[in-house]
Amino acid sequence: MEQLDLLKTLLAFNFKNKKVMNKKIFILILLLFFTLPSLISAEGAPTTIASIVETVKNQLTALSAGLATIAFIVAGIMFLSATGNPQRMQIAKASLIAGVIGIVIIVLANGAEAFVKTFFGL
Repeated sequence: MEQLDLLKTLLAFNFKNKKVMNKKIFILILLLFFTLPSLISAEGAPTTIASIVETVKNQLTALSAGLATIAFIVAGIMFLSATGNPQRMQIAKASLIAGVIGIVIIVLANGAEAFVKTFFGL
């Protein structure tokens, strides 16, 4: 039950009202759209299933790494703004752990993909 309350507090920490949240999400989507030029390039589509899967994997890796970086930045800001409040420090710590878990998942997913390719000789 305590974890659920912690999660609710974490989600409501930066987004006090819905209008601000929608604006932040819109700005984040715009930034991601323009910082991933391969999503907006005018090149022809990949011709094989393997190249399509590889492109999707690379895009998801880049996107998730960017989101994990943002999680680290948010956790740092939360730590700085906690000002010794134990509940806010716990929320910031949970956010930092979530960022670390995200990075670990990214690394393990890419490692598993490389292992499968090597194992099957692809």
